[in-house]
Amino acid sequence: MVVLDDAVLVQRFLRGDQGAFEALLDRYQKPIFNAALRITNNSDDAADITQVVFIKAYEKLQSYNSKYKFFSWLYRIAINESLNYLQGRRQLEQIDDELPSSDQTPEQSIDREEIQEQIEAALLELSLDYRIAIVLCHLQGLSYREAGYVLDVPEKTVKSRLFTARKLMKDILLRKGIMK
Repeated sequence: MVVLDDAVLVQRFLRGDQGAFEALLDRYQKPIFNAALRITNNSDDAADITQVVFIKAYEKLQSYNSKYKFFSWLYRIAINESLNYLQGRRQLEQIDDELPSSDQTPEQSIDREEIQEQIEAALLELSLDYRIAIVLCHLQGLSYREAGYVLDVPEKTVKSRLFTARKLMKDILLRKGIMK
């Protein structure tokens, strides 16, 4: 099976190939959902936001600038939708647990889940700007440049937010006894 480049899929879609957009949807639905989940802290809301993101991407794909990665463009829509959601509704609920790995003992899975929950809770203690910087760069693997594009801020601002966010996360994890 040949995996097509995002830019090729975008061009195919713009020429009328609906299957090309479906391929992009399949490729990025989970990462967009995960980003929205980490920002909203609610799986139902993240699912709704993910749907809105892909509807907007479908409607505005002709405005995509191929100078940037498609993933970054889509992430920018996701972050904006998530922030708009939070501004309209300031509620946070507990993040759904991830499925444990099948190659771990039950005890290891429980320990891992507890640590993951504590890290997620620490992440939620950060202000939204710092939380989003960590989500984009550390959890989703975007470069500083890509994160700056998504957030519509200079690359230096992303670096500064990450520096501060890392320090704050370390302090929170030390305070909770997760790190020594």
